[in-house]
Amino acid sequence: MYSECMSTPERLIESTRELLWERGYVGTSPKAILERAGAGQGSMYHHFKGKPDLALAAIRRTAEEMRATAEGVLGGPGTPYERIEAYLRRERDVLRGCPIGRLTMDPDIMAEAELRAPVDETLDWLRERIAGIVEEGQEHGQFAPSLNGEEIAAAVVATVQGGYVLARASGSPAAFDAGVRGLLSLLARDETC
Repeated sequence: MYSECMSTPERLIESTRELLWERGYVGTSPKAILERAGAGQGSMYHHFKGKPDLALAAIRRTAEEMRATAEGVLGGPGTPYERIEAYLRRERDVLRGCPIGRLTMDPDIMAEAELRAPVDETLDWLRERIAGIVEEGQEHGQFAPSLNGEEIAAAVVATVQGGYVLARASGSPAAFDAGVRGLLSLLARDETC
């Protein structure tokens, strides 16, 4: 499943990331991690203090990847509106959901401050980044001065995360796409150029 060039700790982290997304924390057993990673018994405890330590490494990796992906779009070319639109419309596996959003629904992760921290930090970063883009658009006259950047950023994140939920519930990405189109039409009305 993994490249032979990938080290055992890397395989363990990647396996844990996938299993957390698919099964959640409780459903991710050390045995399942080892099987998916193709690692021998004891490998996890040789490289990590235990399941919580490995889960934290996996959650941090997922958070870093989400930030990098979002920054690739939000920091790309275009007007502030176009960059927000590109973020909302970027290619996603909508029916699978968001790996970070999935973690917010896991009570075992949310109950543990250390495991929750990378999730909170990533969502905070995303809202701050989008709020900054809205403020940039206001400075250039592309968004109405009456818009609140933090509220628009919260609406963007809520549309994406809620869109995943609606799409999964209906078994179709159409609900996600409808939410994106609706938010973009509201933002476009506030454009002054």
